[in-house]
Amino acid sequence: MTEKECEHHHDEDEKMRKRIGAVVLGFLAAVLFVVFLVWAILHPHGPRFVLQDATIYAFNISQPNYLTSNLQVTLSSRNPNDKIGIFYDRLDIYASYRNQQVTLATLLPASYQGHLDVTVWSPFLYGTTVPVAPYLSPALSQDLTAGMVLLNIKIDGWVRWKVGTWISGRYRLHINCPAYITLAGHFSGDGPAVKYQLVQRCAVDV
Repeated sequence: MTEKECEHHHDEDEKMRKRIGAVVLGFLAAVLFVVFLVWAILHPHGPRFVLQDATIYAFNISQPNYLTSNLQVTLSSRNPNDKIGIFYDRLDIYASYRNQQVTLATLLPASYQGHLDVTVWSPFLYGTTVPVAPYLSPALSQDLTAGMVLLNIKIDGWVRWKVGTWISGRYRLHINCPAYITLAGHFSGDGPAVKYQLVQRCAVDV
């Protein structure tokens, strides 16, 4: 092969590489444009959770460092999207005090939430003689004496999005609902339950 033919062959290879590069860039640009267009048209928003109320049946600390709690909470979730449905594949709900889980996780039923739909759950949360960190015992005793306890109702789970017949992969969902409970003394579970109307907006992280 002559030197001229080699140069011609090299130029052809260079042109082919440029064409392939242009096709790949064009494809990526088209995909990004479609994603942006879908986002611009649908305006996807995460679900909105509200902690409606909490009913306390038992909440007390015993020595050395054990907490017993028994409560029922009512939460509502609203899908704010008018073109996107939401699948809740698995939702575990539990109560936390000062970043420590103090009840067992309760599994909420899997469900589908249509456009602008509202779903309501009223699970029971139990924790019998749950060992807590030593520093939590005096802190909780002080809160109970003061008559105000901050519990956090938390949900960990998975969601999927549905647009038409297309269903996305699973995304992690984290919910945190602060519940300010005014407790006068200790609830042992023997006396009447006390219901608190909260209507507290929850933090949602998808």
